[in-house]
Amino acid sequence: MTLEQSAPAGSILVVGGGISGLTTALEAAEVGYDVFIVEKTASLGGRVAQLNQYFPKLCPPTCGLEINYKRIRDNARIKVLTLAEVESVTGTPGAYSVQVKVNPRYVNENCTCCGECSAVCTTEIDNAFDFGMSKTKGAYLPHAMAFPQRYVIAPEIIGTDDAARAVEACRYGAVDLAMQPKSLNLMVGSVVWATGWQPYDAAKIDNLGFGRYPDIITNMMLERMASKNGPTEGKIVRPSDGKAPETVAFVQCAGSRDENHLPYCSYICCMASLKHATYIRSQYPDAEVYIYYIDLRAPGYRYEKFYKMLKDDPKVFFIKGKVAEVGEDEAGRILVTAENAVTGEKNRRAVDMAVLATGMEPSLAGAKPKADLVFTEDGFIVNNYTKGGQFACGCANKPADVVSSNQNATGMALKAIQTLVKR
Repeated sequence: MTLEQSAPAGSILVVGGGISGLTTALEAAEVGYDVFIVEKTASLGGRVAQLNQYFPKLCPPTCGLEINYKRIRDNARIKVLTLAEVESVTGTPGAYSVQVKVNPRYVNENCTCCGECSAVCTTEIDNAFDFGMSKTKGAYLPHAMAFPQRYVIAPEIIGTDDAARAVEACRYGAVDLAMQPKSLNLMVGSVVWATGWQPYDAAKIDNLGFGRYPDIITNMMLERMASKNGPTEGKIVRPSDGKAPETVAFVQCAGSRDENHLPYCSYICCMASLKHATYIRSQYPDAEVYIYYIDLRAPGYRYEKFYKMLKDDPKVFFIKGKVAEVGEDEAGRILVTAENAVTGEKNRRAVDMAVLATGMEPSLAGAKPKADLVFTEDGFIVNNYTKGGQFACGCANKPADVVSSNQNATGMALKAIQTLVKR
């Protein structure tokens, strides 16, 4: 399928290339519909690509993403646009006109991922994939599982000697510094918004100390630490000195269920912390884990069973009580202060590291696309099945785990197809 072959009533646009977007696109394409995937970053995979393991089987992201990538490669009905953003959607169900801006990658399809452009580059930039815990070269592969497998030249080095060296080093003519942003107009019959989520900015939660003390990290930072392709190659260590933590505190609902931040439950945070506790206990059998919670939520039999396994671990301690403050004591250890909701006692505990279970914020919580969409006050898209035409799936619609997101994405693929059939 080429861009010129798209028909007003015959194709579907999927906005977002995370696990929900991939599922929607594949479900629709494999029953005969043309699909465009528009992804704002340089690679597909979304948040799942950043995980070490995900529920329910605690398998690495390679399990699901690798299969999906192969299905995309083998399906001529799917057209993928990376570094692309939807600027506007106009029209009616069955006949939408979508304006898309595609930003330059400065590397074309000739790229073989040889890495020579990166080898000659001296500039280093913060690695967003690792939440700034590592650096990457100005010429870089987004991450080991990147799809498409193609390098990117960072805009920061355009016009520098590094960029010129990257051109010279490439034997395949893949580095193209003359690339410019371009606009495309896609004519589609239905739009599925799979724009996903972002971790809530922990720096906004003043009393929890993030950004002031290096040994206070977020749950997604811990996830990257535990990943073999992460900043510490899979070792969970204290950022301040690289030492193994002997005691770790988890602060639940960091920003969630809080009228000053995110008033809703983010659904996945409890299970994420329980999973992270298994990471720590696996690496450090003598380490102690303290989980401070308001309510622990393990939806479903499988998750409840996982929770029970952690409750039976003698090195994992659950303290019911909202954390009032996370700081540092005179010895330089992280100090967690909370009131035990069961005993009424004020609890202060010094630990080697604290992990904030930051909430799930929809990616569209800030700037909204120019489209006929209805949002909640928190930035989630409200589906209007009566009107039809445009639908939200996965975490664009509500907080959800991977399994729920995939199930929902399949349903939204069907809704998008129904729009085309009813045109």
